[in-house]
Formats: sequence, structure tokens, C-alpha cells
Amino acid sequence: MLRIQSLTVQNSLTPAVPQQVSIWGLPLHLHGDAPSWLLATQAQHQGCHVITLNAEMIMLAQNVPELAGVIQEAELVIPDGSGVTFYLWLHGISSERLPGIELAESLLHKIATDYPSLGVFFYGGGPGIAEEAAQYWQKTLANLNILGTHCGYHGPEDEAQLKATLADLQPALILVALGVPRQEYWIAANRHLCPEAIWIGVGGSLDIWAGNKNRAPRWLRDNHLEWLYRLYQEPWRWRRMLALPKFAWRAVKSRFFWAHEVSP
Repeated sequence: MLRIQSLTVQNSLTPAVPQQVSIWGLPLHLHGDAPSWLLATQAQHQGCHVITLNAEMIMLAQNVPELAGVIQEAELVIPDGSGVTFYLWLHGISSERLPGIELAESLLHKIATDYPSLGVFFYGGGPGIAEEAAQYWQKTLANLNILGTHCGYHGPEDEAQLKATLADLQPALILVALGVPRQEYWIAANRHLCPEAIWIGVGGSLDIWAGNKNRAPRWLRDNHLEWLYRLYQEPWRWRRMLALPKFAWRAVKSRFFWAHEVSP
């Protein structure tokens, strides 16, 4: 069901929350300028959990209440995949998708340019990946204040040390690359460590920045075929990607066959 809610303002100092719709019980924000909104909110000492929603995640959340709950509690949920924008288009709403990697890159550029005192932390990926990704960004943005990195593969002792480090450093932006839904669960469980931070699950972004993987060529992305390139790179994902046609069929049914699917 697609429900449209008007803009709301939390208080006189907080930026207006982006317009929100609901897809099958999950919130989705029509982001506008998400990076500026996030940094303006962070400047008011308010933390934010950002979820980049795609069709796979929506279908998973239909059967996993824990994931649905995390998505519902997030302050900003943006359309990552083409399936989500397709659903919105079916319901007469125009919204460009904003992949997590592009949101993260935009934030890193804005922070380095306009807020160089804000600290950034990279967490996740295989051994050395987070560090290599950080090195890439340090070379790209000399003014970027990278406070630290941590590998995504570790034991309980390293996990405790990571949490202590985050609590001590208090980064303003924390990029978590543990894969869906593990990164969403981890952020929800640990965001209290840095209550004023922007937390974003960025999936395989660290691998791309580290040069370990390539992102789909622009022409594939522009034609909504990035999923095909990911399947080419990671053929083991085929079973998970079966969610895409299932989502598309349910989206079509929701538009043309379920009379009360759209509500104001």
C-alpha cells in the first residue's frame, strides 16, 4: 500500500523531514537533497540511521519482522534500486533513485569541502578493504578528516575494541559495509555509541573504493541494469535476485488489481 504523508517539522531548529510514503508498511522518503538534509540535521546534534531501500530488501522485510522493524525505525529511508522507483512511477510519483554509494560519496565531498572538522569512520569489508578505501578517499579529498577504519571480519574482542573506539572518537559519519541485512541490524544495535552520527549501510561500496570491485558502467546504471552487472560479478547472488521479478509482479498487481492500494 502506498500512503503519502505531508512534510513534518520536528521543532523550529530541525530541518523539515523529507516527504514520506509507505510501501507495504515500510517507510520511504522522497529525499530531495538528502546530503544537505543529513548534514543540517547532524549540525543540530541529532543522529540519523539511513537505509538505502531496494526491492530485495523490501521482499525480505515482508517475511522478516526484525528487518521491517529496523527499517521503520530509521530516520531516513531512500530509494536505492530501480524496482522502488518503478513502484513509485506506477503510482504517479516521480523520484530518482539514490544508491547508497552515491549518497556516501556526496556526503564525503560535502564534509571535506564545507565541514572539514567532522570525522569519518569506515567499517566493514574483508581484511584491509576499509583501510584501502580510506586511503583512496584521503588521496581524493585531502581535507577529509578520516578518524579510523576497521575490518568487517573479527572476533568478540575486536568487536568490543571497535565499539570502544567509536564511543571515544565520536565520528560524524560512519559508513558500515557488512552486507544486507547484517549492516542494518548492526547499526540499529550500536548507534547509541555515537548518538549524533549519520550511520549508513553501504554494502559493497568499500570494495569499489578500494579497487577490489568495479561498479557497473554508467550506461547500465542509466538503463536500470546495474543488477545485471552485479549478477555477472557475483553469480551466486542469483537466488537472492529472484526477489526482483516477484517484487515487480506484486508492484503491478498493487497498482492495477488491488482497488484500495493507494491511500492519501
